[in-house]
Amino acid sequence: MATVHEAMGKRGLVEPVLRPIYAGARIAGRAITVLSHPGDNLMIHAAVEQCGPEDVLVVTTTSPSTDGMFGDLFATALQARGTAGLIINAGVRDVADLTAMGFPVWSRAVHAQGTNKLNPGSINVPVHLPGVAVNPGDAIIADDDGVVVVPRAEAAAVAQKAQSREDKEKRKRDQFAEGALGLDIYDLRPKLEELGIEYVDQD
Repeated sequence: MATVHEAMGKRGLVEPVLRPIYAGARIAGRAITVLSHPGDNLMIHAAVEQCGPEDVLVVTTTSPSTDGMFGDLFATALQARGTAGLIINAGVRDVADLTAMGFPVWSRAVHAQGTNKLNPGSINVPVHLPGVAVNPGDAIIADDDGVVVVPRAEAAAVAQKAQSREDKEKRKRDQFAEGALGLDIYDLRPKLEELGIEYVDQD
Protein backbone atom coordinates (compact mmCIF):
# COMPACT_ATOMS: atom_id res chain seq x y z
CA MET A 1 0.00 0.00 0.00
CA ALA A 2 2.75 2.45 0.91
CA THR A 3 4.49 1.75 -2.41
CA VAL A 4 1.31 2.60 -4.33
CA HIS A 5 0.92 5.82 -2.32
CA GLU A 6 4.50 6.81 -3.15
CA ALA A 7 4.08 5.84 -6.81
CA MET A 8 1.06 8.14 -7.03
CA GLY A 9 3.04 11.15 -5.86
CA LYS A 10 2.13 10.72 -2.20
CA ARG A 11 -1.57 11.15 -2.91
CA GLY A 12 -4.69 9.10 -2.19
CA LEU A 13 -3.94 8.10 1.38
CA VAL A 14 -6.88 7.80 3.76
CA GLU A 15 -6.30 9.39 7.15
CA PRO A 16 -5.24 6.85 9.80
CA VAL A 17 -8.55 6.97 11.65
CA LEU A 18 -9.56 3.89 9.65
CA ARG A 19 -7.68 0.85 10.92
CA PRO A 20 -7.76 -2.88 10.12
CA ILE A 21 -9.65 -5.00 12.62
CA TYR A 22 -6.93 -7.68 12.51
CA ALA A 23 -3.28 -7.75 11.52
CA GLY A 24 -2.01 -9.13 8.24
CA ALA A 25 -5.02 -8.36 6.04
CA ARG A 26 -4.34 -7.17 2.47
CA ILE A 27 -6.84 -6.33 -0.23
CA ALA A 28 -6.97 -4.71 -3.64
CA GLY A 29 -10.06 -4.21 -5.75
CA ARG A 30 -12.67 -1.94 -7.29
CA ALA A 31 -14.75 0.38 -5.12
CA ILE A 32 -18.47 -0.18 -4.71
CA THR A 33 -19.55 2.90 -2.77
CA VAL A 34 -22.36 3.35 -0.25
CA LEU A 35 -23.61 6.57 1.33
CA SER A 36 -25.77 5.75 4.35
CA HIS A 37 -27.74 7.53 7.02
CA PRO A 38 -25.76 7.25 10.29
CA GLY A 39 -26.86 4.30 12.39
CA ASP A 40 -28.74 2.73 9.48
CA ASN A 41 -27.46 -0.17 7.39
CA LEU A 42 -30.32 -0.48 4.90
CA MET A 43 -28.15 0.63 1.99
CA ILE A 44 -25.46 -1.93 2.84
CA HIS A 45 -28.11 -4.61 2.33
CA ALA A 46 -28.95 -3.04 -1.03
CA ALA A 47 -25.27 -2.79 -2.00
CA VAL A 48 -24.47 -6.47 -1.39
CA GLU A 49 -26.37 -7.29 -4.57
CA GLN A 50 -24.00 -5.02 -6.53
CA CYS A 51 -20.81 -6.59 -5.16
CA GLY A 52 -18.86 -9.24 -7.00
CA PRO A 53 -15.40 -10.83 -7.13
CA GLU A 54 -12.52 -8.46 -6.29
CA ASP A 55 -14.86 -5.61 -5.37
CA VAL A 56 -14.27 -3.61 -2.19
CA LEU A 57 -17.31 -2.24 -0.40
CA VAL A 58 -16.69 1.36 0.70
CA VAL A 59 -19.25 2.70 3.20
CA THR A 60 -19.59 6.25 4.49
CA THR A 61 -22.35 8.07 6.36
CA THR A 62 -23.92 11.48 5.87
CA SER A 63 -22.75 12.55 9.34
CA PRO A 64 -20.25 11.04 11.77
CA SER A 65 -21.13 7.61 13.16
CA THR A 66 -19.43 4.83 15.10
CA ASP A 67 -22.46 2.53 15.27
CA GLY A 68 -21.83 -1.13 14.43
CA MET A 69 -23.29 -1.10 10.93
CA PHE A 70 -21.61 -4.30 9.71
CA GLY A 71 -21.11 -7.77 11.21
CA ASP A 72 -20.53 -11.41 10.41
CA LEU A 73 -23.80 -11.97 8.52
CA PHE A 74 -22.94 -9.24 6.03
CA ALA A 75 -19.44 -10.69 5.71
CA THR A 76 -20.83 -14.16 5.01
CA ALA A 77 -23.00 -12.78 2.21
CA LEU A 78 -20.09 -10.82 0.72
CA GLN A 79 -17.68 -13.76 0.93
CA ALA A 80 -20.18 -15.85 -1.00
CA ARG A 81 -19.97 -13.24 -3.77
CA GLY A 82 -16.16 -13.14 -3.75
CA THR A 83 -15.96 -9.59 -2.40
CA ALA A 84 -12.46 -8.65 -1.25
CA GLY A 85 -13.31 -6.69 1.89
CA LEU A 86 -14.84 -3.61 3.51
CA ILE A 87 -13.69 -0.05 4.14
CA ILE A 88 -16.15 1.71 6.45
CA ASN A 89 -16.04 5.18 7.96
CA ALA A 90 -18.22 3.99 10.84
CA GLY A 91 -18.32 1.03 13.23
CA VAL A 92 -18.28 -2.74 12.88
CA ARG A 93 -19.13 -5.54 15.29
CA ASP A 94 -18.59 -9.31 15.53
CA VAL A 95 -14.87 -8.71 15.21
CA ALA A 96 -13.87 -12.13 16.54
CA ASP A 97 -16.09 -13.81 13.95
CA LEU A 98 -14.87 -11.55 11.14
CA THR A 99 -11.29 -12.37 12.09
CA ALA A 100 -11.97 -16.11 12.19
CA MET A 101 -13.63 -15.85 8.78
CA GLY A 102 -10.65 -13.98 7.38
CA PHE A 103 -12.88 -11.18 6.09
CA PRO A 104 -10.78 -7.99 5.90
CA VAL A 105 -12.28 -4.81 7.35
CA TRP A 106 -10.89 -1.32 7.92
CA SER A 107 -13.14 0.75 10.18
CA ARG A 108 -13.33 3.90 12.27
CA ALA A 109 -14.57 2.01 15.34
CA VAL A 110 -15.45 -1.36 16.80
CA HIS A 111 -18.83 -0.88 18.44
CA ALA A 112 -21.70 -3.23 19.29
CA GLN A 113 -24.30 -0.47 18.94
CA GLY A 114 -27.17 -1.78 16.81
CA THR A 115 -28.57 -0.02 13.75
CA ASN A 116 -31.85 0.55 11.90
CA LYS A 117 -33.05 -0.20 8.39
CA LEU A 118 -35.29 2.81 7.84
CA ASN A 119 -33.58 5.54 5.84
CA PRO A 120 -32.70 5.96 2.16
CA GLY A 121 -29.19 6.43 0.89
CA SER A 122 -27.20 5.98 -2.30
CA ILE A 123 -25.06 3.31 -3.98
CA ASN A 124 -22.22 3.89 -6.44
CA VAL A 125 -22.06 7.64 -5.99
CA PRO A 126 -18.99 9.76 -5.15
CA VAL A 127 -18.23 9.59 -1.42
CA HIS A 128 -15.53 10.85 0.93
CA LEU A 129 -13.36 8.84 3.26
CA PRO A 130 -11.28 10.86 5.72
CA GLY A 131 -8.80 12.80 3.59
CA VAL A 132 -9.73 11.48 0.15
CA ALA A 133 -12.60 11.25 -2.32
CA VAL A 134 -13.72 7.87 -3.68
CA ASN A 135 -15.60 7.33 -6.92
CA PRO A 136 -17.23 4.06 -7.98
CA GLY A 137 -14.68 1.89 -9.76
CA ASP A 138 -11.63 3.51 -8.17
CA ALA A 139 -8.92 1.10 -7.06
CA ILE A 140 -8.70 0.46 -3.32
CA ILE A 141 -5.52 -0.96 -1.79
CA ALA A 142 -5.31 -1.62 1.94
CA ASP A 143 -3.03 -3.40 4.40
CA ASP A 144 -1.68 -2.99 7.93
CA ASP A 145 -0.35 0.47 7.02
CA GLY A 146 -3.72 1.87 5.98
CA VAL A 147 -5.86 2.51 2.90
CA VAL A 148 -5.03 4.22 -0.38
CA VAL A 149 -7.43 5.20 -3.18
CA VAL A 150 -6.26 5.29 -6.80
CA PRO A 151 -8.54 7.05 -9.29
CA ARG A 152 -9.75 4.62 -11.91
CA ALA A 153 -8.23 6.63 -14.78
CA GLU A 154 -4.78 6.46 -13.15
CA ALA A 155 -4.83 2.84 -12.02
CA ALA A 156 -2.85 1.30 -14.89
CA ALA A 157 -0.11 3.94 -14.82
CA VAL A 158 0.17 3.83 -11.03
CA ALA A 159 0.43 0.04 -11.10
CA GLN A 160 3.40 0.26 -13.48
CA LYS A 161 5.12 2.89 -11.34
CA ALA A 162 4.48 0.86 -8.20
CA GLN A 163 6.03 -2.25 -9.77
CA SER A 164 9.09 -0.21 -10.76
CA ARG A 165 9.43 1.01 -7.18
CA GLU A 166 9.07 -2.54 -5.87
CA ASP A 167 11.88 -3.69 -8.15
CA LYS A 168 14.15 -0.84 -6.97
CA GLU A 169 13.34 -1.55 -3.33
CA LYS A 170 14.24 -5.21 -3.79
CA ARG A 171 17.66 -4.22 -5.12
CA LYS A 172 18.18 -1.87 -2.17
CA ARG A 173 16.99 -4.52 0.27
CA ASP A 174 19.61 -6.89 -1.13
CA GLN A 175 22.27 -4.18 -0.66
CA PHE A 176 21.19 -3.56 2.95
CA ALA A 177 21.30 -7.30 3.62
CA GLU A 178 24.91 -7.31 2.42
CA GLY A 179 25.80 -4.56 4.92
CA ALA A 180 25.50 -1.40 2.83
CA LEU A 181 24.46 1.81 4.56
CA GLY A 182 21.60 4.12 3.60
CA LEU A 183 24.05 7.02 3.75
CA ASP A 184 25.85 5.53 0.76
CA ILE A 185 22.95 3.96 -1.13
CA TYR A 186 21.05 7.28 -1.08
CA ASP A 187 24.22 9.42 -1.37
CA LEU A 188 23.38 11.29 1.83
CA ARG A 189 26.90 12.09 3.00
CA PRO A 190 27.01 15.37 1.01
CA LYS A 191 23.70 16.35 2.61
CA LEU A 192 25.15 15.79 6.09
CA GLU A 193 28.12 17.97 5.18
CA GLU A 194 25.84 20.65 3.72
CA LEU A 195 23.87 20.75 6.98
CA GLY A 196 27.03 21.01 9.07
CA ILE A 197 26.65 17.60 10.70
CA GLU A 198 29.99 16.22 11.85
CA TYR A 199 31.12 12.97 13.39
CA VAL A 200 32.84 13.48 16.72
CA ASP A 201 35.01 10.76 18.29
CA GLN A 202 34.43 10.24 21.99
CA ASP A 203 37.43 8.86 23.90
